[in-house]
Amino acid sequence: MLKRLSRGLRTVFAVAALTVAAYATAAEWRGDHPDTYVVKRGDTLWDISARFLKKPWLWPEIWQANPQIKNPHLIYPGDVISLAYLDRLAVQPGPRQAAPINAIPLDQIEAFLKDLRVVDEFEQLPYVVSLEEDRLRGSQGQVVYVRGLAGAQPGQRYLIVRPTQRYTQTRRTSNGQYLPFKEDLDFRGKRLLTQTADLDTGWTNMVLSEGPLELLGYELARVNLGTVTRGEVGNVEASTVLLDEAGREVRIGDRLIPVDAHGYDLQFFPHAPKTQLPIGKAQVLAVADTDRYGGPRDVIAISAGARDGVDNGTVFSIWRNGSNVIDKVEYGEDRSYQSVPKKSRVQLPDEFAGHVMVFRTFDKMSYGLVMEGIKPAKVGYTLKHPDATY
Repeated sequence: MLKRLSRGLRTVFAVAALTVAAYATAAEWRGDHPDTYVVKRGDTLWDISARFLKKPWLWPEIWQANPQIKNPHLIYPGDVISLAYLDRLAVQPGPRQAAPINAIPLDQIEAFLKDLRVVDEFEQLPYVVSLEEDRLRGSQGQVVYVRGLAGAQPGQRYLIVRPTQRYTQTRRTSNGQYLPFKEDLDFRGKRLLTQTADLDTGWTNMVLSEGPLELLGYELARVNLGTVTRGEVGNVEASTVLLDEAGREVRIGDRLIPVDAHGYDLQFFPHAPKTQLPIGKAQVLAVADTDRYGGPRDVIAISAGARDGVDNGTVFSIWRNGSNVIDKVEYGEDRSYQSVPKKSRVQLPDEFAGHVMVFRTFDKMSYGLVMEGIKPAKVGYTLKHPDATY
């Protein structure tokens, strides 16, 4: 009797769960969705979901709940997606000559998957001390001389990388928010100037870094690939490395790391953050290939990583930090910003800018692709839950 009752209760709970799931799914549909959609070459899962769902990052939960779809990533151009039956998705296979579509366009993040990594330190790595014929730059077919490869044997291969950025984060004691720092590095990997984003005014300034800052990591960019042709023999104090790739030119100060199976994800399941981060903890550290601003399909560096519960596929909303302004009605138009105490200024609300999905995660920071936006994303903007309303 107890077993029958248990089975009965499980059935009731299962039916109730499916009913709730179906209602939740229906609530997320856009009202104008068609009965079917034919997947096209160039589509991504995010793009398709954005056409029919109010929250495109919810597609994994919805699609995986349907037994017709064994793997939501194995959807191909030509497949017909049914959107009519009980507001659920069912895929009718089409021609399968092309590769399956992904959540995001891999070609736009390939360089960040293959050629960039973030490490806690690099000063201990072997480095290029000079080049063939005392050149300033070296390219494919030329040799460079490396210090710190004692014991290296001919035939060993190394990636040649360049420290490009130093990312740090500190806490502002005045308001408890975080202020990100991005520092360019010189050829030795030493710090130059620091780019900061002022959370009060929204302006970006160049300042020399001072005070204790938490290190988030050093960005290492792949430059070339080399093969050891001669180690340190006799009175020679540098190993000889032949440059193998027609990539970027190598210079003095570039570092070497062993070639390894550097794995990274190629499939991504968008989802909300698994843990609630303190407001201000996750911010835009940098925008790739630009000074301060980025838009859809731009890559940004984020000041949160695996230690904060961020993983590949995590979706954040991007917010412009609300300005802290002078009430000119009360103080007049001639008062300077600094002359009015902060407690007497007016704090304005944050402004929504767009959404970003993380595709590469390190311990203390990560890289994300801006998926869509209504205004540019900027260095210093705050990242929140994708469903945040303020």
